[in-house]
Amino acid sequence: MQLKFQVQTKIQKPLAEVFDAVYNPTKLSAYFTTGGASAPLDEGTTVIWRFADYPGDCPVTVKKVTPNQQIIFEWPAYEPPTENKLPPPADYKTTVEMTFESLGPANTLVRISESGWRETQQGLDGSYGNCHGWTQMSCALKGFLEYGINLRKGAY
Repeated sequence: MQLKFQVQTKIQKPLAEVFDAVYNPTKLSAYFTTGGASAPLDEGTTVIWRFADYPGDCPVTVKKVTPNQQIIFEWPAYEPPTENKLPPPADYKTTVEMTFESLGPANTLVRISESGWRETQQGLDGSYGNCHGWTQMSCALKGFLEYGINLRKGAY
């Protein structure tokens, strides 16, 4: 069994605007990375994301970018501990693929999938946690673009 998932959200904004809100570190930091993003998601780079609810830097290694279509990156796998404390990242990476599809001049479908966890209980638990996180991210993206609000502000 391969551990992977996909979430999707329809956003009532043009494709280029939605893509830029994920690619651009200033915009990404306005609704998702509560501690900032070090650079744009350019192919072949490693960008640092920081989150108030996750300790330390989160390196994002950008594998492929097709403007207004797709962003693929790898980052450290997260596996929750058996105790009630945050562990360091696992010693392997998972792959995240974001696709952007125009549904007309003012609507975009964003799909986010992630795969690559070990087939263990901790890997399964990590995939559930990240599925929750990407669902939250896509809802925060929608809120930011459609209503100009940061849904994560004050949450952590």
